[in-house]
Amino acid sequence: MIDLPQQYSQLCALLDNFLVGVITVSAGNEIVSINKSAEAIIGCKESEIVGKSCSNTFVRELCGGECRFGKTFHLQEEQAHTGAFQGRSITTVVSPLADREETGQGCVVVIQDHSAFKELIDRVRNEDRRLKIILDNLDIGMLTVDRGGHITFFNSMAEAITGFPRGDTLGRRFETIFGTESSREISLLKETIADGKTRSGEEGELVTREGRKVPVRMNHLALRHEDGRIAGGLVTITDLSLVYELNSAIKERYTFYDIVGKDPAMQKIFDIVPVMASSDSTVLITGPTGTGKDLLARVIHNLSARSEKPMVTVNCAALPDNLLESEMFGYARGAFTGAERDKPGRFQEAEGGTIFLDEIGELPLPLQAKLLQVLEKREFYPLGSRKTTRVNVRIIAATNQDLEQQAKEKRFRKDLYYRLNVINLRLPELKERRADLPLLIHHILNRICARKKFKPVKISEQAMEALLCYDYPGNVRELENILEYSVLICRGAQIEVSHLPVSIAKYSAYTPAPVLNAPVAGLEDADERQRILATLRQNDWGRASSARALKIDRATLWRKMKKYDLL
Repeated sequence: MIDLPQQYSQLCALLDNFLVGVITVSAGNEIVSINKSAEAIIGCKESEIVGKSCSNTFVRELCGGECRFGKTFHLQEEQAHTGAFQGRSITTVVSPLADREETGQGCVVVIQDHSAFKELIDRVRNEDRRLKIILDNLDIGMLTVDRGGHITFFNSMAEAITGFPRGDTLGRRFETIFGTESSREISLLKETIADGKTRSGEEGELVTREGRKVPVRMNHLALRHEDGRIAGGLVTITDLSLVYELNSAIKERYTFYDIVGKDPAMQKIFDIVPVMASSDSTVLITGPTGTGKDLLARVIHNLSARSEKPMVTVNCAALPDNLLESEMFGYARGAFTGAERDKPGRFQEAEGGTIFLDEIGELPLPLQAKLLQVLEKREFYPLGSRKTTRVNVRIIAATNQDLEQQAKEKRFRKDLYYRLNVINLRLPELKERRADLPLLIHHILNRICARKKFKPVKISEQAMEALLCYDYPGNVRELENILEYSVLICRGAQIEVSHLPVSIAKYSAYTPAPVLNAPVAGLEDADERQRILATLRQNDWGRASSARALKIDRATLWRKMKKYDLL
């Protein structure tokens, strides 16, 4: 009945050990044989389908619903189809069979089940997707390149640091993103890909897409295949802007040399501070408000052997008497309602370091006795506790009051005053050191501009004259506020008299009408609001004087203040 040569049946028997399915079909479109793998794929036994028409069985489903037999047998051309079969991914290849005379004898159908491979590919893709999500949420920039230097991965933080969108970087060479300004980074990456050595902790500047320079730390690592061959490189980028800003702020505010002055009184302090900082003696800093007592205390701590330990500040005038004791010395569990556990005080927090007692003259008399115990025995009783707590701290106190006079009036313990007054440093008022004013003004201006990332500004002779004539009852702190105000108001490269507060500008022999007092009609809202606000501040929020300066009536000024939420 079936005239398919015997060798084809024997061939199918040999193919039983193959992983691919094999089905032979006669010239009459009847299924002749099916190997074990094909049985497993289609879910039928050989006895169930051999002898049946291929077109009348579900085997045709392997061909995608279209009979491949006719085309293959009559055209003697191989036909292939890939699709879903019973929920699996199947590839079917139908090839013609011919005898030695090249007469068509039938077809052979080879079936490959890709399900396992597809599952593996899906797992790999899912793992790749998860990995990219993780890398995309890191707080450092990360990118990868192939051996040719083409970018293959670029995470979100790399976008944020460089300013380049991911879509504009993938496939492009590393050099096109990191140009000539970053040539060192380019050469380091090339060297890493060439020799496979990791280069870590390289600090430098990266130029963003907008041309802004960003301080960064970059690490360069080689990416390898499983056999060890180098596949490309990985670069991590850490933005150091915040670190640099914090370091700059700390150095700017707390280094010894930030205390500027050539006045003899200041030079005397400069000479004694390094010597005094090397000891553990108690220090009393006196001077009017705004002279920088807190800054000097920080300098002493930073120059001392305790600089690696904490410096804790307590403002003795900032808390009510009933809270100050627990704040300074802590309390034991049950000391008062709500005290459910022991709480350490500021003295314990300063262990090994320095405690700065600002406005010590405001300390209540009962707490003065407790502080005296700390100075004498280096121990105290926390509130509600029967056990003493020992501490190892250096005490620096500051006041703008005359403690000696207070001691005479019995408003401050005399014995405590003598204990505190081991080393006394008096900071002079600013009006006592006028020779330092030009130096201070330029120093503070540079510091303000650096902190606010403004271009440096100069100060005109007339503006400097006005600043030099003022008495500064608020001392250095008031000078800082005046200069910060002037920097914010000044829109050019130089501070003029018109940029100074009215209370200062009047000291200049040359006092033109302030630029902020120009008529407000026709100005943009934002500009108008700023001018009105500045004029109000210059006139101590007096509406009548502000209205006159702005050349408008008081009713108009009131409406504009209401409009701009300045009431």
